Amino acid sequence: MNMRNQWPVLPIVAGLASGLLTGCGSDTGSSGGTGSSVVMGMSDDVLATDPASGYDPGSWLLFNNVFQSLLSFPNGGTEPVPEAAKECAFTDTGTKVYKCTLQDGLKFSNGDELTSKDVKFSFDRMLKINDDSGPAIMFPMLGTVDTPDRKTVVFHLKYADATFPSKIASGAGSIVDHRQYSADGLRTDNAAVGSGPYKLDSFGKDKAVFSVNGNYRGTAKVKNSGVTLKFFHGDQSALKNALLSNRIDLAYRGLAANDIADIENDTTTGQGINVVEGTSAEVQHLVFNMDDPVAGKLGVRKAIAYLLDREALVNEVYQDTATPLYSIIPAGITGHNTSFFDTYGARPSQSKAQAALRAEGITGKVKLTLWSTPSRYGPSTDQEFKAIAKQLNASGLFDATVKSVAFDQYETDIAKGKYGVYVKGWVPDYPDPDNFTAPFFGKGNVLSNHFTDSTITGQLLPKTAAESDRSSTDSDFGRLQDRVAEELPIIPIWQAKQYAVVRDNVYGLEYCLDASTVFRFWEISKS
Repeated sequence: MNMRNQWPVLPIVAGLASGLLTGCGSDTGSSGGTGSSVVMGMSDDVLATDPASGYDPGSWLLFNNVFQSLLSFPNGGTEPVPEAAKECAFTDTGTKVYKCTLQDGLKFSNGDELTSKDVKFSFDRMLKINDDSGPAIMFPMLGTVDTPDRKTVVFHLKYADATFPSKIASGAGSIVDHRQYSADGLRTDNAAVGSGPYKLDSFGKDKAVFSVNGNYRGTAKVKNSGVTLKFFHGDQSALKNALLSNRIDLAYRGLAANDIADIENDTTTGQGINVVEGTSAEVQHLVFNMDDPVAGKLGVRKAIAYLLDREALVNEVYQDTATPLYSIIPAGITGHNTSFFDTYGARPSQSKAQAALRAEGITGKVKLTLWSTPSRYGPSTDQEFKAIAKQLNASGLFDATVKSVAFDQYETDIAKGKYGVYVKGWVPDYPDPDNFTAPFFGKGNVLSNHFTDSTITGQLLPKTAAESDRSSTDSDFGRLQDRVAEELPIIPIWQAKQYAVVRDNVYGLEYCLDASTVFRFWEISKS
């Protein structure tokens, strides 16, 4: 699985009472689309236009606007509501059979009718293709999909999973036109046919152009006449300059922390520009290879946990555009606790770090390499890791250095077990505590760090996954986080804030920046 990492910087989970999720879809169509068009800049790339492949933040931004899912996340909310579906519900007490009824009159942007056949085709296709860079990894529980009639879809799960509605409400649940996509191969023409609020008119190296889909029928009310998305390919300076020179209306994903601070504080070049801050569930972790001869020693990991000064990192490196994270599950998500704060404190303790090393039989300095990658997890990652190395070395207990390699090589080397300590970020697929735990500590975890815990995989994860009332999982997720704090396969570092920087005639960005990670084109208007 390619962790839907960005990572570039990308709360509140309501329970699915009695395992049910029901409601009525909207009767309004795109409702609007008469405002000005908007030009948006982003330093991320969109790696795929085919939802069976894309599993990165840029691609999901496209999917969430061009395709419909059966369910969607409303503004500021983390409980899915009907979108292409009129209603959905678990029909059994074991959360293993999930039934959805489609809205009337659904059509794709090309005019083709959308029926249950397209829904089944989309899920069957995704699982059959099973692309290494795709979201099929999210659906190991999905057995078969039945279509009793043109408007009814029934999902039969192999095992109980109360988070299934949230998973299909994400970009992974995108519905494609069975007439326009191959059942066993990815689309390669950079085109897309969906039933979402927008249609993709063109997609090239440097920009993608979206217009309003007149056939859309769902909950979104479109407040512009189209969006042009310009790609800056990781060039933060070019993105900032394009905004300041009025060549784009807004910048999202990729402005460095100091650029945001400069714009906020500069009364000259910053005039006419606003910084919009939203909530985010994006997190970053320090990951330990449990098979490494150095990082594999618990005493070494404990010493690092006692020495890490998160407050200094977010202040000095991120200019307070992130917040210290002392939990595997971020603030604002059900199950969040402060297990790392409770166990290791907020301030560095040289004496406790030294005691942890001595208990391991280590008396000399620990020679350690921290591995980073320059942009995938945010433009300040290398700087951050140099600051962490400096913190460790200042204790007199470590001789830590930092090495940074390009992302492709980075991922290859991690898979081969070459790194002892490295960075990983996570932008959630869906805003539920399951998505911050199962991928990291479940079977075949995506961190490739050789961590296993039979209590977590055999008891806590299956128990929490089967619980339809998500608020009742707090205790078990608390136990899970406490075990992770004790065993230290990872150390949480920070939780991001989410930003967009916009010209002062652009509105609605506050409805695009929340823990669902759904960036809603349709909410943006321009005067």
